[in-house]
Amino acid sequence: MTDSRRDGLLFGTGAYVWWGLCPGFFLLLLPAGSLEILAHRIVWSAVFLLLVLAVARRVGDLRRLPWRTWLQLLAASALVSANWGVYIYAATHGHVVDAALGYFINPLISVALGVLVFRERINRWQQAALVLAVGAVVLLTVSVGAPPYIALALAVTFAFYGLVKKVVTADPRVSVAVETLIALPIAGGYVVALELTHRGHFLSEGAGHTGLLLLAGPVTAIPLLLFAAAAQRLPMVTLGLLFYINPGLQMAWGVLIGHEPMPVARWIGFALIWVALALQAADAVRRRGPRQRGARPEPAPPAHVADPSSSREANPG
Repeated sequence: MTDSRRDGLLFGTGAYVWWGLCPGFFLLLLPAGSLEILAHRIVWSAVFLLLVLAVARRVGDLRRLPWRTWLQLLAASALVSANWGVYIYAATHGHVVDAALGYFINPLISVALGVLVFRERINRWQQAALVLAVGAVVLLTVSVGAPPYIALALAVTFAFYGLVKKVVTADPRVSVAVETLIALPIAGGYVVALELTHRGHFLSEGAGHTGLLLLAGPVTAIPLLLFAAAAQRLPMVTLGLLFYINPGLQMAWGVLIGHEPMPVARWIGFALIWVALALQAADAVRRRGPRQRGARPEPAPPAHVADPSSSREANPG
C-alpha cells in the first residue's frame, strides 16, 4: 500500500468516524433548541471556513465565482441547511436510528435521481437494489403507521444537495464556505434576535456551553477537510464503501447509547436496505475491476459519497 493510499484511508476513516459520533456532540449543546444549534453551526462554520480560506490564500476565489455558480450554491446552501437542521433535530430528540436509516437510503436515492434527472441507465443489480429499498421503506411505513419522515427528509435533501454539487465547478473549501456565507445573514440574525429577547443560550448557560456552541464550526468543517484530503488519495469505490462507517456508527449510537426502540419490523427494514447497499457496492466493485486490472488506481476527485460513482462532495450530518 502506498503512503498516499494509507494516508487517504486514515483521512477518510477519520472523517466518517467523526460524522458517526456527531450525535454525542449535539446532545452536549442542549438546552439550546434545534434551530438555535443550527444557526450557531452555520455562523461558526462560516467563520472557521473563512479562516481556512485565508490561510490557504483562497479568499480571492470568492470574487471570481460566476453568478451561475453563486445561484447553484444558493440552492446547495438551502438544501444543506435543511439537512443539518433535520439531523440536529434527530440527534437531540431520540431519532438517531432514523437519521442512520436516512444515510443508508441516501445512496439509493442518488441512483434514482441519476436515472430521473440525468437519464442514466442502471443495470439489473442496481434495479434490484432500488426495489429492495422501496420495499424497506414500505415495510417501515406499515410497521410504524407513518412514513419514516426524518430518514426520508435527510436522504432526499442530501441526495438533491449532491445533485446540485455535481454541476458546481469550484474548490470544495470555497464552495462549502460560500454555502455557509449565504446562510450567514439569516443564521446570524436569528442568533442575535434570540440573545436580545433573552431566549438564547449562547451566554446564559456559562462559559463551557458558549465554548461548545463556538466549537460547532470546527466540528462541522474539520471532517469536511479530512474528507477532501481522502478524496484526493483514494479511488471513488473505496471512498464510497468507507461512507457506511458513518450511518453504522449512528445506528450503534442510537441503539446502544440512546436505547431507541428496534422492533423486529425495523430490523427487517434495515436488513433490506443493507442487502440493497451490498448489491450496489458489489456492482460498483465488479464494474471497476476490469478497468483497474493491470493499472494503478488513480486518485479520485472530491466526491459526494452518497453516490460514489458520479458525485463530487460529501457533507453528512
